[in-house]
Amino acid sequence: MSTKKKWLVHLALLLAAVFYVGPLLWMVDTSLKGEHQAMAMPPVWVPHPVRIHKTYYKVVHSPAFDLTLYARNTLIIAILAAAGSVLSSSLVAYSLAKIRWHGRGVLLSVMLASMMIPFPVLMIPLFCVFRNLGWIGTSLPLWAPAFFGVPFFIFLLRQFYLTIPRELSEAAFLDGCSHFGIWWRIMLPLTRPALAVVALFAFVASWNNFLGPLVYLTHQSTFTLSVALQFYQSRSGGTSYNLLMAASTLVILPIVVLFFLAQRTFVRGIATTGLK
Repeated sequence: MSTKKKWLVHLALLLAAVFYVGPLLWMVDTSLKGEHQAMAMPPVWVPHPVRIHKTYYKVVHSPAFDLTLYARNTLIIAILAAAGSVLSSSLVAYSLAKIRWHGRGVLLSVMLASMMIPFPVLMIPLFCVFRNLGWIGTSLPLWAPAFFGVPFFIFLLRQFYLTIPRELSEAAFLDGCSHFGIWWRIMLPLTRPALAVVALFAFVASWNNFLGPLVYLTHQSTFTLSVALQFYQSRSGGTSYNLLMAASTLVILPIVVLFFLAQRTFVRGIATTGLK
C-alpha cells in the first residue's frame, strides 16, 4: 500500500472515530454545563464555568438516584451473569466441538436458530415461567438463565474449541481423564482469551440491560442502573439535561474503564476465534 493510500485510510478511520466518539464527548460536555447552558440555542460547546462540582455532586447525593445501591445491584447481577455464561456456555461448547454424539448437528442448528428470536417475543412466556417460580420482583430472572447456556457464547466458544487439536483430548482420555476433566484441566486453560471475551460480552450486556430489569423488577430497592436512570429522568416531570448527562456518564464510566483495561485480551480473543 502506498503512502498516499495509507494516509487516506487513516483519515477515514479518524473521521469514523470522531463520528462515534462525538455523542460521548457531547454527553460529558453537557454534564459540565449549567442548566441554561445545556438548553442554550445555538449550543454552547465549551462550558463556562465548568460545573463538575455542582452537577455530579447533585447526582451522587440525589435522593431519587441512590448511585451506590443501584451500582451494587447491577454489579452483582452482571458478575453472576458473566460467571454463569462462561461456565455453562463453555461446557456446552466443548460437548458440541469435541464429543461425538447422535443429534449434535441438529441441536446446534436449533440453537443457532434460537438466536434469531428477539427478546420481546419471549418476554411474556418467560414472565409467566418466572412468575410461577416466584422469581418476579427478584434479580433471579436476570442472571439465573445464564447458567443454562447462552447460544451466541456457545457458538463463539465452539469455534474456538475447534481450533484445538483433537489429539490433546484423545491423549488425556487414554490416560484415564474424563470428559469433564479434559474440559476443566485442558480446554479452559487453553481458551482463556475466548473466555475473557465471553465474560466481557456478558458483563456489558447485563450492565446495559434495560428491558429485562424493567419487566422483572418491581421494587425500587432492586433497580439496576439502567432502570434507575430512566426513573431519575422521569421523576417530577423530567430532569435537567445537565444532571441527566452527568448520571449517564457515571453509569457508562465503569464499562469504558473495563474495556480499556481488557482491550488487549478482548482483541486477542476475537482475532483468534475460529482460526485454524
